[in-house]
Amino acid sequence: MTGEFGFGQPHGGVIQTAFVVTDLREAVDFWTGDLRAGPFFHFPEWRGGDPVYRGRPSTAAVTIAMGFAGRMQIELIQPLDEEPSVYKELLDRSGPGFHHLGVASEDIDADVARYEKDGWTLAFRAGVGNGEVAYLDGGPARPGMIELIEASPGLDASFTAMWRASLDWDGTDPLRPR
Repeated sequence: MTGEFGFGQPHGGVIQTAFVVTDLREAVDFWTGDLRAGPFFHFPEWRGGDPVYRGRPSTAAVTIAMGFAGRMQIELIQPLDEEPSVYKELLDRSGPGFHHLGVASEDIDADVARYEKDGWTLAFRAGVGNGEVAYLDGGPARPGMIELIEASPGLDASFTAMWRASLDWDGTDPLRPR
């Protein structure tokens, strides 16, 4: 991997830390108030394009907020329904908390194959913007999932704009529409 995002993280590296929450606003208040990270950008309802959860089409919907703590993107995800999903799995198993690390991928198919060869299981895949994401489950011995995030110019522009908003953020308008 040779590329780098405008916010300084390399393709092939960890660019995101994600948490499943039960109250998105409360979670944003924690990150922006207690940790001074932000602002966060709100995606009110996301399902993904042609989502597949554990081999079957998925209808699950989530609301998402994304912001930055330094050069690390923080993603907060709240399920909006009771449909099976990689997010609801965590809530059902142990409640809200750490869910996954996002890794930038220049070739999702090759990276999925590599992780599967190393014992990971493809748990979820969906289109996002002009690219894709793929979640890999390493089982209970690993602390969370890995989300492969397709490194594209559009994704770079979007994430870098969020990061730039965080540079001199004064604490106002902590949850913004996207």
